[in-house]
Amino acid sequence: GNASAQNNLGVMYENGEGVPQDYKEAIKWYTKAVEQGDAETQFNLGLMYNNGKGVPQDYKLAVKWYTMSAEQGNAEAQTNLGINYAKGEGVAQDDNLAAKWFRMSAEQGNNEAQYNLGFMYAFGEGVPQDYKEAYAWLSVAKANGLELAEKNLGIVTKKMTKEQIVQAKSISIEISKRIEANKKD
Repeated sequence: GNASAQNNLGVMYENGEGVPQDYKEAIKWYTKAVEQGDAETQFNLGLMYNNGKGVPQDYKLAVKWYTMSAEQGNAEAQTNLGINYAKGEGVAQDDNLAAKWFRMSAEQGNNEAQYNLGFMYAFGEGVPQDYKEAYAWLSVAKANGLELAEKNLGIVTKKMTKEQIVQAKSISIEISKRIEANKKD
């Protein structure tokens, strides 16, 4: 009856760690854990539906599980939910909701969400176009190890004045401080 243990067992079956890989058995254990409201397992079950592992691919069910997990603060689920809204997979395409979920995850330090939010600012998708914000979020994503951010950071930089770049660097420092403060809470 321990949700964490059930989730861990599901992960072991999903990845074939110590047992033969068996997606259906992973689903069985994930389902037991999600019945207890475990956010990590809700995310894992969302991934299974999103990727069609052990179940038919079903973006709507993936969104259902991601949403439950995201509402409990799971940054990975928030990122994936943002992706679903950006692409319109399992939900109506909605850049505003994509940006909302990316921001929630980005503020927790998720570099993929930071990158996606920076990208949205660069193109004005779901947020007002703002190269300084784009630069700041892409810089933070790069600093947090996402190499992909570097290329787009270069593209954004070419569209900015030197003064805007200085301001954007200041914004990225503030964002980094805010993220560090969030991690300590």
